Amino acid sequence: MQTAVKTDSLSIGYTNHLLFENLNLHIPQGEITVFVGSNGCGKSTLLRSIARLLKPESGAVLLEGKDVNRMSSKDVAKKMGILPQSPISPEGLTVHDLVKQGRYPHQSWLKRWSEEDTVKVESAMEATNISDLRDQAVDTLSGGQRQRAWIAMTLAQDTDVILLDEPTTYLDMTHQIEILDLLFELNEKKNRTIVMVLHDINLASRYAHNIVAIKDGEVHAQGKPEEIVTCDLVRSVFGMECQVSKDPMFGTPHCIPFGRGRCVVPELLASAGA
Repeated sequence: MQTAVKTDSLSIGYTNHLLFENLNLHIPQGEITVFVGSNGCGKSTLLRSIARLLKPESGAVLLEGKDVNRMSSKDVAKKMGILPQSPISPEGLTVHDLVKQGRYPHQSWLKRWSEEDTVKVESAMEATNISDLRDQAVDTLSGGQRQRAWIAMTLAQDTDVILLDEPTTYLDMTHQIEILDLLFELNEKKNRTIVMVLHDINLASRYAHNIVAIKDGEVHAQGKPEEIVTCDLVRSVFGMECQVSKDPMFGTPHCIPFGRGRCVVPELLASAGA
């Protein structure tokens, strides 16, 4: 399996506090990789470092064998798109103008806006079901609509590697599945390498080829969902007792967390000490 992105002895953090130290991680090319872990474990920080939004204390992030921090911003943007967490657009910017920004890395004084750029923008808006919102200001949209507009901008960038930090935030169940199906289709039909941060381990198991479980600044486990998503992993990474079964429709691991809801099998809770 070829590697799309890898970290080489990467150390990153904030204000003299390292979240990761000497991290070596390989992200397979042409697959969907999902980072999972508890709140504050560093999932988003790691994604930001891969996207060159956070400079490492030491080590390197390698894209096609090149250190991203030694590449020009434009060269990186042609190869790797990023949707950060809770992005903010200028006041009054329309949806159409936001999505068009995804094409700017492909522009130069020799190469102006082209028909290809128009096609990419229209296709991205159609794929995210926001074509009817094209003339609305982004800051007037609902949270879910705004998220889809930003995802459309990332898709319009048309990169081989796409990084998304919690892309289903603010979306209802229907739109969560629509967005994840869209990303799955991009991977299946266009061989895009997708790297996401997701909180829902069941959705991660359904859509990911490769899961990276992060705990205490380390990769606690990495591999196919059916190989690593177990009760022991959920207990260790999330501190939660659960039952893991096979999803009857997709055959992927399905985690049922224990808690204080209306349990119809109370002995299961009792056996877990809940």
